[in-house]
Amino acid sequence: MIPLTLAEVAAAVGGRLVAADPQARVTGPVEFDSRKVTPGGLFVAFPGEKVDGHDYAAGTVEAGAVAVLGTREVSGVPMVLVDDARDAMGRLARAVVDRLPDLTVIGLTGSSGKTTTKDLIAQLTARLGATVAPPGSFNNELGHPYTALKAGPDTRYLVMEKGARGIGHVRYLCELVPPRISVVLNVGTSHIGEFGSRENIALAKGELVEALPVDGLAVLNADDNLVDAMASRTNARVVRYGEASDADVRAEDVVLDDRGRASYTLVTPEGRAPVRLGLTGRHQVSNTLAAAAVARELGMPLAELAQALGELGLVSTRRMDVFDRPDGVTVIDDSYNANPASMSAALRALASIGRGRRTVAVLGYMAELGPYERDGHAEVGRLAAELGIDRLLVVGEPAAPIHEGATAVGNWGGESVVLTDQAAAVEVLRGELRPGDVVLVKGSRYRTWDVVDALRADAGSAGPTGGGAA
Repeated sequence: MIPLTLAEVAAAVGGRLVAADPQARVTGPVEFDSRKVTPGGLFVAFPGEKVDGHDYAAGTVEAGAVAVLGTREVSGVPMVLVDDARDAMGRLARAVVDRLPDLTVIGLTGSSGKTTTKDLIAQLTARLGATVAPPGSFNNELGHPYTALKAGPDTRYLVMEKGARGIGHVRYLCELVPPRISVVLNVGTSHIGEFGSRENIALAKGELVEALPVDGLAVLNADDNLVDAMASRTNARVVRYGEASDADVRAEDVVLDDRGRASYTLVTPEGRAPVRLGLTGRHQVSNTLAAAAVARELGMPLAELAQALGELGLVSTRRMDVFDRPDGVTVIDDSYNANPASMSAALRALASIGRGRRTVAVLGYMAELGPYERDGHAEVGRLAAELGIDRLLVVGEPAAPIHEGATAVGNWGGESVVLTDQAAAVEVLRGELRPGDVVLVKGSRYRTWDVVDALRADAGSAGPTGGGAA
């Protein structure tokens, strides 16, 4: 964070100082985890039923914190008192961003692919200047200001992933950290249980382009009609990417190798260049095109851009992380989260990598689908059968419609079973896996990754060889 006096902090957040020197300067990071506080920093104390940050306030000052931003006084502790600590943290982030005139804020959203594409964009912008981006998918009302407060005078690019579970959420995040470049990836069915329809999801995602200034840039997916239509919702300049023939930044002649990695010809107004990705999954073509559109607009030459795309790698964990065990089994770890679109992308990657080999999909429950829950799971099962996946291990009764969808495909020659939990799936795999098998593990944050961890531990795997995420 840029250095600020406590008087400046208080003014930015609308707070008042208690037992604090107004001229004392915050020179270190802003943290809400007391264990991460370092000398010169500011500790944000959030109240809670089980854990109250104010109980750790004195300890953070002993560790070197200049003051504590909180909602109640703590004896002997210099405080910036506010009514709402999270709101204050957002106000502070906005104040910091507003004091960085050379900073370009890049915001992106979409139903799937946000975290991967955020990582891809950040890897490219890091070649152009100092870049700050959140770890993993830290994309909510807390993660947004926390990440923005990492920006300093030398930061040139701030890459922000924006999640939403309702209309108005993206707009609020844009108020905290206004974007100069907005990227919208897709409109799917993730969180449809909360939004009610894809049209409402599009309404929420489009808030990102509505937040742009007139001299900003909207980067839109030309292959998604609901995203492409968002061009009418902004006065900023629009650049379209995708495989559509009229996209400004597009891919032609896409082919996949035996590891599911794509090669394509990158076509831009400046010319054409060959790209060979090291990331697994056909869906990575779209993700890398979005990143390429941003980097091109920031001045990266075509030849350098094509080479850089081929050098992109994994950053966030458990997203299309492909590794080979010493016994010849290939594992695709995409276990961090799941929705119908990302399930589809992962299953297609499994089918591609497993061509000529036995394919096994360990699939868990997909959350937040609301009335679409049964149909969403059944569609995933049908797709698995239509792709010819050999074995389905469906984890947990809530995910059982995946099994029902697969077994309803009459000409499917594979097998499916519903298992009680991750431990049961591990036991089945231990008894069935043989050299040459390809295993996909995916589900919605219900510790589906326990299956992957067991597969690694059983064979002493050396770890990832390539990846990407849906």
